[in-house]
Amino acid sequence: MVKVAYVQMEPLLLNPDKNYSKAEGLIKEAAKKGAKLIVLPELFDSGYNFENRDEVFEIAQPIPDGETTTFLMDVARDLGVYIVAGTAEKEGESLYNSAVVVGPRGYVGKYRKVHLFYREKYFFEPGNLGFRVFDLGFLKVGVMICFDWFFPESARTLALKGADVIAHPANLVMPYAPRAMPIRALENRVYTITADRVGEERGLKFIGKSLIASPKAEVLSIASETEEEVGIADIDVHIVRNKRINELNDIFKDRRPEYYFM
Repeated sequence: MVKVAYVQMEPLLLNPDKNYSKAEGLIKEAAKKGAKLIVLPELFDSGYNFENRDEVFEIAQPIPDGETTTFLMDVARDLGVYIVAGTAEKEGESLYNSAVVVGPRGYVGKYRKVHLFYREKYFFEPGNLGFRVFDLGFLKVGVMICFDWFFPESARTLALKGADVIAHPANLVMPYAPRAMPIRALENRVYTITADRVGEERGLKFIGKSLIASPKAEVLSIASETEEEVGIADIDVHIVRNKRINELNDIFKDRRPEYYFM
C-alpha cells in the first residue's frame, strides 16, 4: 500500500512567495501523515483568473530552471516525497498551463495541458507533449490538468500507457468533476487524485471538493467546498495492474478499437 494525498488550498493571485509558503505548510502536513505522492492544484503558485496575457507572461517561469520548480524540488528532497503541481510555464514567447513532477532526487518531468478551458485560450498555447506517465519506481503516475477530465480519452490514454494513478491538478468552477472522477477511475481501473483550489478570485468562485477515487468508483477522501486542507488515502497498485473484472472480462483486452470511430 502507498499513501497519497491532495493539497487543497487558496492561492493568492500573482503572489508566488506567499503561495510557496502556504503550499509548503500543507505539503509538510501531508508528508507527516505518511503521503509519498502529493498533488497540488492547477496554477498553485500564481492563482488563476488573469486579466490579460501580460500578467501571465510576467509571472510564468521556465521548467525546470524556474523558481517554482526549484522550490518544489527543495521541498520534495527535504521531505522525501514526490510532488505534482500546476504552474504557468514560459518557453521563449510561448506560455503553457503545465504541471511539474518532482521527487527526492529532483526534477522528474512535466505535462502541458491539452484541453484549455474558456479564457485560458487567450493566454496559453495548447499542450504539445501528449499525455505522459512518469515511473516513480514504486508507482506509475499519469498527469492531466483540470478540464482534461471532461474528455474521457485523456484518462483512457493515461491508463493505456500504464498509469496506476492519475494526478489531476485542478481549478474547478463547474460542479461535475467530483461526481465524474470516480467513474474515470472505474472505467480505467486506476486511482485518481484531484487537487482543487478554494476561494473566489476576481468574481470567479472555485468549488473545492478535492478527492481521491478508487478503481471501484469509491471516494476514498473528499474535501470541503471552502477550506484549505489535506486529504490522504492508501492505494494498492496490485489492484490497478490487474485489469480483469472477472475470469472472462479484461477491460483492456475486451476493447474493440476497430469500431471506435465515426
